[in-house]
Amino acid sequence: MPYAPQQTDTAAAELDAALRGGPFHVALRAAIAARGLPLQRVQHHLSRYGVRVGVTSLSYWQQGARRPQRPESLRAVRALEEILRLPDESLIRLLAESEERPGPRRPGARSYRSLVEASDVLRGLLAELDCPHGSGLHVLGHHERVRIGARRELAERESQCVVRAHRDGVDRFLAVHHGDPGCVPGHMTVRALENCRTGRIRRHRGTGVLVAELLFDTRLRAGDTFLFRYRVEDGTAGVARECFREFDSAGGQYVLQVRFDSDALPVRCHRFTQSSVAAPRGGRQELPVSARHRSVHLVETRVRSGIVGIGWDWE
Repeated sequence: MPYAPQQTDTAAAELDAALRGGPFHVALRAAIAARGLPLQRVQHHLSRYGVRVGVTSLSYWQQGARRPQRPESLRAVRALEEILRLPDESLIRLLAESEERPGPRRPGARSYRSLVEASDVLRGLLAELDCPHGSGLHVLGHHERVRIGARRELAERESQCVVRAHRDGVDRFLAVHHGDPGCVPGHMTVRALENCRTGRIRRHRGTGVLVAELLFDTRLRAGDTFLFRYRVEDGTAGVARECFREFDSAGGQYVLQVRFDSDALPVRCHRFTQSSVAAPRGGRQELPVSARHRSVHLVETRVRSGIVGIGWDWE
């Protein structure tokens, strides 16, 4: 059971104020102080929730020297809310606000909070389909072609995937599409183009997440490779300014190619990476735009866990 000894009136008042106004590290420090828990005990309680976090990390978090960023760290924050008997989402909310507070966000770019919400929704949609993303398959290669339309909207994403089964009986793949802010998943279309057919489709309007079941015509045996191709037709949102894909684990090659309409070319493009949805963006690298082919691309010979994508400026 979460531990909560008696609080002094002063400690309770400080905690209440910190939870209302933040920032995250002040609220965390106030919550730990109000409960009278040494960090070793906090670590012990987290381990009972199946979350491993070092005492040093906890100390850095409450000092503001570091912020929880990795998926395991974000699970720890949610567990801390229960261990310290705090309102649901209270620490997560402050963490999101601290990410968005430092400076203006690029118009059309997804916020930390929206990414976290989309991740939560995605887990629920995958559960509805009785299968975690890519279960039983290792992606050897993923070549993704994105088309940006004349209205500067994300018109469609076409993917060609090469996978290898690591267990017998695999006969499907779950494709995930994140629409831009303001999109209408109900108006999107999923088309199976090669060596697959569409099965069940799940959509979530609030976050723009779509999950499509792609069914193979054969059951793969462990070690078998398989190639298939599909397309998501979108075009339901406003101006697009970036395109990315999130990877749960390290794996094979990823190629992202973005093609623009001849009447709507960006002035500059760049590659970016994030180790998690909570982490700051890094790995920025300017990418040349081919005026003749109206396209830009990146190649990751071996993807890492996290996010990789292309962003662009219209003017």
